[in-house]
Amino acid sequence: MITVPRPGRPRDGGNERPDGTGPAGPTRRRSRVRAFGLRTRLLAAFLLVAAVSAGTTSALTYREARNALLKTAQDMAVSTFRDQVERTGWRLPVEEEGIEEILRDLARTGKPRPWVVFAEYGSIRASSGENPVSSVITPELRRAATADRYGSFERVVKDGVPYLTIGMPTVFRTGPDSTLPTGLVLYAVMRMTDEQINVDALLIAARNGALPGLAVALVPALLAARSVLRPVRELRRAARSMGSGRLDTRIPVRGRDELADLADTFNESAGQLERSVGELRDAEARARRFASDVSHELRTPLAGMLAVTEVLDEDADRLDADTAQAVRLVSAETGKLAVLVEDLMEISRFDARAAELNSDEIDVAEAIRKTLQARHWADDDRIRTELPPDIRARLDPRRFDVVIANLVGNALRHGGAPVTVLLRTEASSAGTLVLVVEVADRGPGIPAAALPHIFDRFYKADAARTRSPGSGLGLAITLENVNLHDGTIRAGNLPGGGAVFTVEIPLRAEEAGR
Repeated sequence: MITVPRPGRPRDGGNERPDGTGPAGPTRRRSRVRAFGLRTRLLAAFLLVAAVSAGTTSALTYREARNALLKTAQDMAVSTFRDQVERTGWRLPVEEEGIEEILRDLARTGKPRPWVVFAEYGSIRASSGENPVSSVITPELRRAATADRYGSFERVVKDGVPYLTIGMPTVFRTGPDSTLPTGLVLYAVMRMTDEQINVDALLIAARNGALPGLAVALVPALLAARSVLRPVRELRRAARSMGSGRLDTRIPVRGRDELADLADTFNESAGQLERSVGELRDAEARARRFASDVSHELRTPLAGMLAVTEVLDEDADRLDADTAQAVRLVSAETGKLAVLVEDLMEISRFDARAAELNSDEIDVAEAIRKTLQARHWADDDRIRTELPPDIRARLDPRRFDVVIANLVGNALRHGGAPVTVLLRTEASSAGTLVLVVEVADRGPGIPAAALPHIFDRFYKADAARTRSPGSGLGLAITLENVNLHDGTIRAGNLPGGGAVFTVEIPLRAEEAGR
């Protein structure tokens, strides 16, 4: 009698092979992550965590259920096949005649469903089916079944159909614990189509269970994103409001988390900034009122001093040399003081937003000539003009006079002859027509370090020049007057040497058509 030893429990002789030749391996795909808005990133992160959690749970559940299902089927098949082989009596040597009937008897008793049983003994190949040799039985299973007296099994996928293949050697029992192989190996092949259907159903159930979970996770994701983004949006609106000048802007503080701490810190900083800016504005307003008040109070005594100095100037020639020099010095300094007071009052009006533009249509070339004549520069050899006729514009004659006078006077004082005054019209970069006035000189030019500050009040390009003939406010007043006309003024240096100031004032459509 040939018997099959019964082990404690069946052993898996191999891994599942999709093509019957090797283990199946997972493939990895890489995806690029694009950066979107904070809301999208929060939702994506939340859903990613939910997807990973749901996917991991579903995958583990699916794996355990699949393994349990397959293990139940294969354990039953292996145990049944071993019992049937053990109860079958074999006579050696095995003869090919009659073996097929025995194999068919074994196949009919298969559980959980009928098998196809194959036998291999030397050169004999037989089966309970039509083909004596199975293409599903792999060389690995043959080696494992021959080497292991307890037998082996393997799950194989062939042409898309899953199979369970079991290899069981027959042995002689020579003693209670000793056996010898007979060389006869029986194989059982069972289709696992039903198990595969159940496994596919488990996979579908796991997938269908994960998708609603992701949909449900979207709701707390939206709520979480809203709770995070709402303080951020409020902070953005508050910062924009403060940037527009509303320093009393505050953010409502909700809760006690980090965002609440951020809102509280923002409110404290905004309060400190509001107090600091308020103090600065008050100090600036006091300084402006002081300059305006001082300038206003000085006008009356200065008017009297100017009248007296004019009389003294007329009599200076009849005085002795020292007294005449002192009289002329007092007269010159009084004139400078009067100019400074007038400029301070003009600057005060600009600072108080009280400066008004009284525009009128004028001949620009004629207005420039009048400015030069009023300062006795019309016949000055140091000044050259290029003033084409028939250029008309709506300007404030008084303020335009101040612009030209200050630029020409500045060129005469700090530049070099000749001073050129050019007038023209040209198209701007925006396509509109502009009035252009250039005042250039042939002096040393403006130092590069002084260019950004040339229109600052009381700025001195030469620090060694402690006194200047002007008030130090001429270019600042010029800038304010050009701004009132919605124009621009630039300072630069000519390639051949010398400074150039360019004033551009936009012309209206009816002016440009003339």
